[in-house]
Amino acid sequence: MKLPFSKKLDKKTMCQQNKMEIMQPRLRRLSGIFLLVCASAASATPLKIGSVDSLGGGFQSTQAYQRGAELAVAEINASGGLLGRQVQLVVREDQGGAAEAVRNAEALVRDDKVDVLSGTMLSNVALAVAKTAAARKKLFVVGDALSDAITLDKGNRYTFRLRPSTYMQAAMLAEAAAKLPVRRWAIIAPNYEYGQSAVANFKLLLKERRPDVEFVAEQWPALGKIKADDAVRSLQQARPEAIFNATFGGDLLQFVEAGSRQGLFASSKVLSMSAGETLGNLQTQYPAISNWFVIGYPIDQIALAEHQRFRDAYVKRFNEQPHLYSIFGYSTLMAIAGGVRKAGSLDSDKLVAAMRGLSFDTPVGIISFRAQDQQSSFGAFVGTLSYMPGQDPASDWRYLDGLRYLPTESYVKSRRPSSASR
Repeated sequence: MKLPFSKKLDKKTMCQQNKMEIMQPRLRRLSGIFLLVCASAASATPLKIGSVDSLGGGFQSTQAYQRGAELAVAEINASGGLLGRQVQLVVREDQGGAAEAVRNAEALVRDDKVDVLSGTMLSNVALAVAKTAAARKKLFVVGDALSDAITLDKGNRYTFRLRPSTYMQAAMLAEAAAKLPVRRWAIIAPNYEYGQSAVANFKLLLKERRPDVEFVAEQWPALGKIKADDAVRSLQQARPEAIFNATFGGDLLQFVEAGSRQGLFASSKVLSMSAGETLGNLQTQYPAISNWFVIGYPIDQIALAEHQRFRDAYVKRFNEQPHLYSIFGYSTLMAIAGGVRKAGSLDSDKLVAAMRGLSFDTPVGIISFRAQDQQSSFGAFVGTLSYMPGQDPASDWRYLDGLRYLPTESYVKSRRPSSASR
């Protein structure tokens, strides 16, 4: 019988052909095994989240933030990871400088091959990294920095922010300030992006509620270089009835000590964006502080079940109590995890679409990202800070839902680039 080819196969060729036919099932099995091994290797590759933070910049709150983030990663991995892969947090330091932060953000994307960027504490650092994220088309979730420019004037498609903005916190304080029977206000704030934004918003929002108020003195110390005695002396000469204070950390402590010595607080009400966190955790008593209205973290007075679970897990892992920044670090990673699950992908544009309108659990309840400006609805605890012998220094705490204090959609539209919302 002739074969349907132009030439016959010799006996040797026919044997080889038969042998290959016999081997085909074995080759298919080996191929399947090879593919399974490759798939297993791919799933073993960690999903990397880059974090740019000021670990070496002298900010104690950064350690609390990073520990919160580490706890979130541990819990995510314990529940199976994301997209079938374990999550790895890759941290680089910015030393508190924008240029260094940009170099490290570039390195995280280029060398560490991270899938998402996160972190940043100082506002100028966050703005610099946000610009890099936009250029690299990489999702960036700001966990702590406060400047409104992050989601407004310099907002971009790839940048989201978890913590309530300066506008939102200023709105909370302005609401309380408008109820005080005072007209003469003084200002003290660090002279950089965050302080400038906080003051501008507080003035705007208080004037809307109380057109009769006037601002009689302002002090703008450089961050970390406050000359507290001089600043207090200058404020005192203006005879303010109330003070809006946006200093924090070591600058705040020096301001409180100098103001106590010089009697500034005896005749002036004080509203502060960070005193509740900084001063409320100190053992040192400041008897000159009485009825300051502050934003803070009343850890022992939060009855939420989700907060208690978070607190217990944090103490078990780190053998210390969490701070407010611990919640920011934890919630930032949980927000990213929620976005990845919703997107089902690590493609940046799919992640952006998933993050817009995303709702997710945090230690203070469910919060969400507003699609229009990519700002979260995370709120803040406000209360009264007073130092009295034998009493808890802070009282009357309540949680203000961030949804009530987000800037209006028309306000966002007037400040946010239209290209950032595409």
